Amino acid sequence: MVRVLVIDDSAFMRQAIRSMLSADGGIEVVGTGRNGKEALELNERLRPDVVTLDIEMPEMDGLTALERIMRERPTRVLMVSSLTTAGSRAAMRALALGAADVIAKDGSQISLGIESIRDELLLKVKELGASQIVRRTPARRDAGALPDLCHRSVDIVAIGSSTGGPAALETLLSLVPASFSPPIVVSQHMPGMFTESMAQRLDEVCRLPVVHVADRTPLRPGRIHIAKGGLHMHVRRIGAGAELFMSDQPSTAVYRPSVDVLLATAATAFSARTLGIVLTGIGQDGLVGAKELRNRGGRLWAQDQASCVVYGMPKAVTEQGLVEANLDPASIGRALAASVARAAA
Repeated sequence: MVRVLVIDDSAFMRQAIRSMLSADGGIEVVGTGRNGKEALELNERLRPDVVTLDIEMPEMDGLTALERIMRERPTRVLMVSSLTTAGSRAAMRALALGAADVIAKDGSQISLGIESIRDELLLKVKELGASQIVRRTPARRDAGALPDLCHRSVDIVAIGSSTGGPAALETLLSLVPASFSPPIVVSQHMPGMFTESMAQRLDEVCRLPVVHVADRTPLRPGRIHIAKGGLHMHVRRIGAGAELFMSDQPSTAVYRPSVDVLLATAATAFSARTLGIVLTGIGQDGLVGAKELRNRGGRLWAQDQASCVVYGMPKAVTEQGLVEANLDPASIGRALAASVARAAA
């Protein structure tokens, strides 16, 4: 049974979230609160497994409360953020402070659209309730544990991530040097407005320039390409070069952008010169694409269980014997950096 605390200044939202969660036999709502101060008190007293936390609240906002929760009694926190530009920036800040994931609500149509988040809410709450809290620790320094990679043998790095992904991506990608030439392409399960804010954040902390891909875009070396949420990012050859294009197909893919689509199309375009990386996330998105990648001779790494917020996606590819190495995000970034040094030696 997953024990959940619901915090929102809107009485309607509190009741709506409570009703949706309570309808699931595996979830118990142990309390509700109206602001950040109540979140702190109730989190300490009720000791829930998961907290759903609004961002904009009176007396104490959600970001302030989140920072204190992670410092005083670390708990898995699922932020509920407005689907606006300001809301997406606040969501990125929440993820940086330690929130496990974010659910977007459309504040303009909340009374009509709240039911649309039911499936996502239930899935994320149950997965987070079953996971262990990841405490951020310094990266391992054992260089011998890193897989041997020469970036001259790689033409593209394709990364897929979901719950816990933004923090993992920031750690990994900020360690990649400006001299790393293979293009990097990323599919992260998030709404389009949120992926745009994530790309802006990554562009601030990474040594490679970051591009938010919303339409047809040339695939360029020495760049990080982030797929716009809500659509699938495909890789395809164009003459001597390659490009990325966004599409709502396949319509059957559960997650948008799909990691399966990214890995499979990257492998089709670049075959054995593709490096795939599967990071933390709910479910098995990436498993089908990883099989296609390995069938074409590509290499695959996955995040290790100890550093994952949710060990769903990496577990799926690891248990199928598709993974060459399981590493924490910092070690993946250092392995990519080391490949540049090996090539220059």
